[in-house]
Amino acid sequence: MAGVGRSGRKRRAKIELAALSVAIIVALIAICGISYHLHGSQQGKQEVKIAVIGSSDDQIWKAVQAELDRRGSNIQVSLKPFQDAIYLDQVLSNREVDLSAGEHYAFLENDSKTNGYHLAPIGDTYISPMNLYSKRYKRASDFPEGAKVAIPNNATNMGRALKVLERAGLITLRDPKTTTPVPEDVVGNPKHLTIEQTDPAGIINLLPDYAGGVVNANFVIDAGMKVTDAIFQVPYDLKDPANHPYVNIIVANEDQKNNPTYRQIVDAYHSKSVATTINRIYKGASVPAFTY
Repeated sequence: MAGVGRSGRKRRAKIELAALSVAIIVALIAICGISYHLHGSQQGKQEVKIAVIGSSDDQIWKAVQAELDRRGSNIQVSLKPFQDAIYLDQVLSNREVDLSAGEHYAFLENDSKTNGYHLAPIGDTYISPMNLYSKRYKRASDFPEGAKVAIPNNATNMGRALKVLERAGLITLRDPKTTTPVPEDVVGNPKHLTIEQTDPAGIINLLPDYAGGVVNANFVIDAGMKVTDAIFQVPYDLKDPANHPYVNIIVANEDQKNNPTYRQIVDAYHSKSVATTINRIYKGASVPAFTY
């Protein structure tokens, strides 16, 4: 009887092993089927590589992708982050990416002239306010004779900061229409201000010892301040030609500026859902520069 028991247990073990094998095979087939479905759907999409700065705009581009998907588009946006705007035009010109989104008109114009790039803006995104802040004075007119004022030390933002000081009535520029003036273009400085160029990220920390500083809104928000804390705010009317050079843009190679796929991306960006995302994320540090 003992032999019969062992034989029965062996048969049951074989049956259980066979059943387990079948279950494993079925599971593998199911997994492979799911994997094929997911990856197959991605393979059918047209990837568009976009050079951006860092990851701060990731949520905005997720909203763009969601809008593209909602419209039934076959486009897959793929972000390629870089640390500085100086790389964006370079990789775009080299065709390493399809588009870039991390610079404004003034930067593109200056960079293209310097490096001979043949690039074209194809859509506006947002504008980031640059205003005058102070911890010591309530109005720009209160600045004393010979006071120190800090401005960013990179070429494009330095020029923009000088134009902010001009609009605040503190200086006069040789050519008010230029988008990238330099300190040598200051022809009027009635208070004999000392205008010091410094790292834009550090300007907020200098405010207790300076009369004021002109700084990008993102650094203001990072410091726990509000954009409205500025003692002089540039009116950000998008119809004002003076603001146009500082509107951020999506950029393509010149020969691809009419690409219909890229136009779909711009159209998706210029949607209410994306504008809402910009306002929610940046809380005034950047505002949509398009109508929707």
